[in-house]
Parts: sequence; C-alpha cells; structure tokens
Amino acid sequence: MTSSSPTSSRPARAQAFALSALALLAAPLAHAADYVQAPGSVLTFATEYQGEVFVGRFASFDTRISFDPARPQDGSLDVTIALAGADTDNTERDETLQGADFFNVARFPQARYSARGFRKLDANRYAADGTLQLRGVGKPVTFTFEWTPGARPVLAGRATVSRLAHDVGGGDWADTGLLPDAVAISTRVNLQPAK
Repeated sequence: MTSSSPTSSRPARAQAFALSALALLAAPLAHAADYVQAPGSVLTFATEYQGEVFVGRFASFDTRISFDPARPQDGSLDVTIALAGADTDNTERDETLQGADFFNVARFPQARYSARGFRKLDANRYAADGTLQLRGVGKPVTFTFEWTPGARPVLAGRATVSRLAHDVGGGDWADTGLLPDAVAISTRVNLQPAK
C-alpha cells in the first residue's frame, strides 16, 4: 500500500499558487477597454486678439483611449491633431496660424498629446497629466475630462495651453497684451470600441 508523501504534492501546490497569482495580476487589466474616436467629435480652441475673443476648431484629429473607471491609474490617452485643419472662420487669420510664426505646418504638420495614468477628481471627472508635443516642443499639460459611460462612451474635457511655451507666436506676436499666452482647449469625443 502506497501513500503519497507530503513533498509529492508541493509542485502541484506551487503551480496552483503561481497560476492564482498570475490571475490576480492580470485581473485589473482585463476590465480596461480600448476605444477609438467616432464621428461627431469636436476639438476647439479659444483665445483673443486685441481684446476680441475668437474660437477655432481642428477639422481633423484622432483620439485613442484605454480606460477603466475602476482603475483610472492604468488608463492611457493619445490624441493626434492635424494643424493644417485649424479653422477660425477667418481666412486671413487661418493662413497666419498655419504660417511660420505660429503652427508652422510646413515643418510641424501635427501636434500630439499623450498621457499615461489618470487621477480621479470626483464621480465621473478625471485628470490626465500628459505631454503636448507642438512645434517640436514637448511640455506638460493637464487635461481634465468627464467620462459618460456606456457602449459608446463620451469624453468631454478641457485644458489650458501656453502658446509661448511651445514657441507659437513669437517675435512681434509674443506681446501678451495683443495675444494672450493662455489658449483654452475643449473637446467632446464620441467613442466606440477599438477593433
């Protein structure tokens, strides 16, 4: 009659423990969902010139987000913006924005915002401490957003960007009495699951 010794079951127990540990580590990631931008999304900017407020929009931008409201610290956000699509309903101003003094789209056709990990502010509001790459200059920018959950969630957020920190509007345009340094950015992004 044979009986198994206590040591014979150790490998099996060790294997079961290792599998359980791996399952626990993987569990938080299993709930994160990847989304891409859907039609109907908008990205706008607002500032003023000689005291007159004007608003513009970027006709073309692409948003990708990975997000689980239960674990915002694991989230990520990437937004790519085609700068040539800046439209303020003023042809002369739009041409100036695309020129060398401002966006310089011939040399820097895109801007990119990326963030890894979000902070929860309250019920459905979060903050992303990311980096904006604009005109070849990367600077930290905090983006706050509200998350509306669902099969097709909506991200609505805003940020304030220092144009001078990114060398946008130097020379004569550096006068903040003429054109403020702070530019208000706002967006409403309709999302759909990534394929």
